Amino acid sequence: MHSKTESLIGGFPDAVLNSQTVFRALMDCLAHPGSTGSVLPAIVPPAPLSIAAGAIMLTLCDHDTPVWLSPAMAQSDVSAWLSFHCGAPLTREKSDARFAFLDKGAALPPFGLFAAGTQDYPDRSTTLVIELDALDGGRALTLSGPGIRDVTQIAPLGLPDSFLHQWTGNRALFPRGIDVVLVAGRQIIGLPRTTKISGLEA
Repeated sequence: MHSKTESLIGGFPDAVLNSQTVFRALMDCLAHPGSTGSVLPAIVPPAPLSIAAGAIMLTLCDHDTPVWLSPAMAQSDVSAWLSFHCGAPLTREKSDARFAFLDKGAALPPFGLFAAGTQDYPDRSTTLVIELDALDGGRALTLSGPGIRDVTQIAPLGLPDSFLHQWTGNRALFPRGIDVVLVAGRQIIGLPRTTKISGLEA
């Protein structure tokens, strides 16, 4: 029926070329926190997944990467779309997820519930993809750290109020901790755990 059809369509037109393009864009954004990248491939992921989040899912998720979806996504066609196009297993345990996807406006789970890796294997952590209204027009934040010359600013719209507090605790875990990707429409901003983020006074 409709849900089954939704799960079969909307993937990469050219899986190899498109995934390589998205991977390069994402890695560049993570290497230069605060920079905004764009996802170019023409995909049509099911709601409430944005094009950027869907492209990240198609690029990074496979049968070896357990995925956690926020409740709204898990109850939508996203779970079937993920299964068909990526073969990635869903998990209800945030600590088991290599990737986690949060729909726009959803409550932000405590970062401590996700895998933070270990001192010996810090890469065994969760990457959290957060859908937002837009990547500009919101509260101004200052970023500093590796990959940033002096400081830079972003102003994501719709970032949960608890994000800054949670990010401070996450950064203190280094080399452990989660990485975050902010997405809206086709746009992405990468926030690796090494990035220091602070709010600007109005």
